[in-house]
Amino acid sequence: MALKSTICKAELQVSDLDRHYYQAHNLTLARHPSETDERMMVRLLAFALYANDALSFGKGLSAEDEPDLVELDPTGSIARWIDVGLPDERNVRRASHRSREMVLITYGGRIADMWWQQNESKLAGLGNLTVINLTVEESAVLTSLAGKSMRLQCTIQDGLVWLADGTGNHEFSPRVLKTSIRV
Repeated sequence: MALKSTICKAELQVSDLDRHYYQAHNLTLARHPSETDERMMVRLLAFALYANDALSFGKGLSAEDEPDLVELDPTGSIARWIDVGLPDERNVRRASHRSREMVLITYGGRIADMWWQQNESKLAGLGNLTVINLTVEESAVLTSLAGKSMRLQCTIQDGLVWLADGTGNHEFSPRVLKTSIRV
């Protein structure tokens, strides 16, 4: 018998002062049986960083060759493909060619650093790729916020992220390893 996804609900209030985006989102996250709370929360943070009305969660781990989050333009083309983790370089390249912008959010500390060292030169030529890295401490804080029902407020300003729940306010400074060249 196959294991079913765990359904988590999040009320996410996003105040992105850099983009002048202020919106509340009621989100449903399906956590695949093999997905950790850490990965699920990195997906939620990715949503907050790029939130807009056209952004939605993809099939993620349950479907190969699908984004974790996807933003479609009015024609149905992929405007932004967002993945989290440490994918194979070929998958990043393929996603980059299928979308106008590809965003990758890495986490995992030393393993993520080694992944970047191995792939930086291979991915350097992808002008539409942005790579962001979270520290071990940041992803640990995200993991501590995971639950089946979450109420979170996210404020973004000057590259800093504050994520608050009922217990406190947590600051993140995601490190941009590579920035896409906007077209």
